[in-house]
Amino acid sequence: MDRNRWLLPLLLMLFVGLGYAVLSIPEPVEGLPKMLVDNMELGGVSNPVTAVLLNFRGYDTLLEMGVLLVALLGVWSLGGMPDYHESSPGLVLDIMSRQLVPVLIIVAGYLLWVGADAPGGAFQAGALLGAAGVLLLLCGWRIGNKCSGLPLRILIVLGLGMFVMAGTGLLLIEGEFLQYPPPVASELILIIEAAATLSIGTTLAAMFLGSRPGEADK
Repeated sequence: MDRNRWLLPLLLMLFVGLGYAVLSIPEPVEGLPKMLVDNMELGGVSNPVTAVLLNFRGYDTLLEMGVLLVALLGVWSLGGMPDYHESSPGLVLDIMSRQLVPVLIIVAGYLLWVGADAPGGAFQAGALLGAAGVLLLLCGWRIGNKCSGLPLRILIVLGLGMFVMAGTGLLLIEGEFLQYPPPVASELILIIEAAATLSIGTTLAAMFLGSRPGEADK
């Protein structure tokens, strides 16, 4: 009852804060699309969306990777993974998974590769990898003890870690954080997006479990 007494004031404060944020949004700045087009040759990619997400507004994408990691840590903080009782996925789901999972992985790789020149990229590819993982989990597949410890955590932090390492390296070499030199911009973006794809897919699939997988056997 004591908690419920504070629920309404908190919701009202949240409503007021969101209303203030919406009403105080500034007017769109004229000329930003033209500035993007004029500087596309410096972005390392020809797809304007990828150029904005990975180059011109790399900080936003870096924080988005951080938000995914924090969300997963919040899920894991709820406790250990509940006991799993193996059951048959059924003939339809089993056949569908065998056909769809390879297709999802191939399409994810294609979206990652084509993202530099057309709609696609790490988040779309990662979402497909996450869907493939969820489908496998629905079919009864579970992470082995040897993979649920350090290997799983490396995959989860790989995208954010690669972002930070690339930005720090550029800061030390070029003096600018996440400002890719044009000669190597496309290669750096591809490396960061590949790492982000693996992290996003792993994170989304891990969230589906609902709790943290058990520690590896000692």
